[in-house]
Amino acid sequence: MREHVADQARDRPGVYRMIAEDGEVVYVGKSKRVRTRLLSYFRAEYPIDKGARILREADRVEWDYTPSEFAALLEELRLIKRFRPRFNIAMKRDDRHYCFIKLTRGPAPKLVVVRNAGHDETSTLYGPFQGAVRVEEALRELSDVLGLRDCAASQPMHFADQEELFQIYPRTPGCIRFEVHKCLGPCVGGCTVSRYAERAEMARAFLDGTSDGPMDELRAAMHAASEQLQFERAAVLRDKQRRLEELREQFAGLRFAVESLTFVYPVPGFEGADRVYVIRRGRVRAEVDVPKTPDEAAELLRLIERVLGTADHDTGRIPMHEVDELLLLSSWFRRFPAERARASGLDAPPGRTLDRG
Repeated sequence: MREHVADQARDRPGVYRMIAEDGEVVYVGKSKRVRTRLLSYFRAEYPIDKGARILREADRVEWDYTPSEFAALLEELRLIKRFRPRFNIAMKRDDRHYCFIKLTRGPAPKLVVVRNAGHDETSTLYGPFQGAVRVEEALRELSDVLGLRDCAASQPMHFADQEELFQIYPRTPGCIRFEVHKCLGPCVGGCTVSRYAERAEMARAFLDGTSDGPMDELRAAMHAASEQLQFERAAVLRDKQRRLEELREQFAGLRFAVESLTFVYPVPGFEGADRVYVIRRGRVRAEVDVPKTPDEAAELLRLIERVLGTADHDTGRIPMHEVDELLLLSSWFRRFPAERARASGLDAPPGRTLDRG
């Protein structure tokens, strides 16, 4: 393999795949200089080094060149999502400091904090956020206000309007949250399907930033406690409200960050292979070669108008399949702020849209 790399590989941007004898892709990587990066694997000093362990599993190595490091980064992510190699950890992104809010599916959804997107491409997440402990505390307050459950996913649900089930299920909650009126009790016939769905929809609206329903309920309860001279309870409710306000501010910051990742990004390529990336809400929606003729320039402008012309609803929802690319692009432009400065915004004049920087 070393001789093959030394003879055939070139020092230019690209992605590579370490492949086992049975055809399994055990590792995917990228580099600005493919040849140099691959040769470094053969200089591993210790058998426990990651590079040495990958080589022991690999029977051959394959690579493809890309126009730029940015293109290699995107292609690496796509290959990892496609092959899910066992030596690639956390989708090649650092998610140790991030968490997401997930509203589970099913007849009685609940709010949970997850550390990564996982493999369920059909769900919707809110995030990413920093500070999992604080987010978990805020979600606990939100669940208490709305009466959403926090029990195990395997817990059977028995709604009040499911009579045939309720008749064979004794009303013995065994749940302190139901007994102290912090859960609607969908497992013991404490509410109807529609009542619980209404509260779950309130949670979605709050997370989307389109409704302050939970805040209004806390505020009303706090005022009622004050009028009844229950000042300690009013103080507790005030603290809960403040924690939800902090969570709402985080959502607002997320929506701004996602919207800020909407622009046209021209990237100089290897040996003149320049590309233009149309980025919308933190994901590459289109990419084309930099136009060389007026007709090609006009076609690119039409493409940009199609992709960026329709405003999205200002929401905190991030489809599961977009999370990894959002984090990837966020990390890229955070590491290289000069690259973001070169990109053209939505309000850039047409003459600057195709500026190659």
